[in-house]
Amino acid sequence: MTLDRKRTLAPYRARRGVFDVVEVPPLTYLAVDGTGDPNTSASYAEALAVLYPVAYTLRFAGKALGHDEKVMPLEALWWSDDMAAFTSARDKSRWSWTALILAPTWVDDAAFADAVATVARKKPDLGGLERVDLRVLDEGLCMQTLHVGPYDDEGPVLARMHDVEIPAAGLRMTGRHHEIYLGDPRRTAPERLRTILRQPVEAVES
Repeated sequence: MTLDRKRTLAPYRARRGVFDVVEVPPLTYLAVDGTGDPNTSASYAEALAVLYPVAYTLRFAGKALGHDEKVMPLEALWWSDDMAAFTSARDKSRWSWTALILAPTWVDDAAFADAVATVARKKPDLGGLERVDLRVLDEGLCMQTLHVGPYDDEGPVLARMHDVEIPAAGLRMTGRHHEIYLGDPRRTAPERLRTILRQPVEAVES
């Protein structure tokens, strides 16, 4: 059976219009850092161009070892010095980001290095492979919800999460805004795109 961790990991499920508090375990990702508007940034396009070949190389290597796991969806951390850049202003030129794909369960540093070397050998003209690393993300307590629709319509949902739902739950924001892209914008109409919006939180001390 092919392992699909979207089905086995509870934090990869969310409900539209419902703001759930979940505990996210430490997870290991393929990661690339960058800055700027993802729609126009060559850096963001390069990040995706190197993440996917490494992810699929690891999948094929895993199958050869008896570990059959689906490639997980694209994710990203987003942050800015001014949180309004996410909610009301949506000024993407001021965003920083880390593009992510969840690594297979069996991957270690040696397997990751082998996968990068394989991609470099097969795609000698592919730039940016040196930007990819293997990284553990330990988010812990988070609030999350499912957004359905265009990415640019997320602002009001994020504003509600940040300004209403998190304080009402006796929590405050920590860490970086996290998005999990369950739909492929190349094949899915904008109004049907599904994105998990996640924010690490902590309890407010009384």
